[in-house]
Amino acid sequence: MAVTDAAIDRIKEMILSGALAPGDRLPKEAELAERLGLSRNSLREAVRALALINVLDVRQGDGTYVTSLEPRLLLDAMSFVVDFHRDDTVLQFMQVRQILEPAATALAAIHMADEEIEELREILASLPEAPSVEELVANDLRFHRHIAAGSGNPVLCSLVESLSGPTTRARVWRGLTQEGAIAKTREQHAAICDAIAARQPEVARAWATVHVAGVEEWLRRAL
Repeated sequence: MAVTDAAIDRIKEMILSGALAPGDRLPKEAELAERLGLSRNSLREAVRALALINVLDVRQGDGTYVTSLEPRLLLDAMSFVVDFHRDDTVLQFMQVRQILEPAATALAAIHMADEEIEELREILASLPEAPSVEELVANDLRFHRHIAAGSGNPVLCSLVESLSGPTTRARVWRGLTQEGAIAKTREQHAAICDAIAARQPEVARAWATVHVAGVEEWLRRAL
């Protein structure tokens, strides 16, 4: 195991054991290096790596702290990674989205508050009558993020959001090349919203599956 990897594991062990809790400040570099039996250089590299994935927060002139470790923060790093997808892997991201998004939609039909459902309707109503592709994509992202947030599961919400990067391009391509994409998107979004408002999780799941599958089917043909 590389020295830096060993240093990362030691800090991780401190967090998992409760020796360091979310929001705690790490001991001073010299003290922590001695306690963990590490060189200051390897400790520094480990801190940099853990800061990149939002486990640690390095505050200049103040010290290094454990973050809140909320799923949203930790999964931000995954969003960064998936943005570098290749065209031949975008279908794999779509397949994962097809598993997760219907599940989030079904949960939203159970957990979403009435006022949140009204906000979902407002998102739908805010789409212009003749939207540009950019407006359509932005509205689509807002719609799906709002549903994911309404699922009541922060981990699932973060995972769904992290998949938005690689699928955004597919949405743009679809809007540019597929006739009837705007009308079809409006219709499917309205059906999803109605199912959530009616508290029908399985109907909501089915419509979300149809919606995502339509994008995937088009993408398969395009690629």
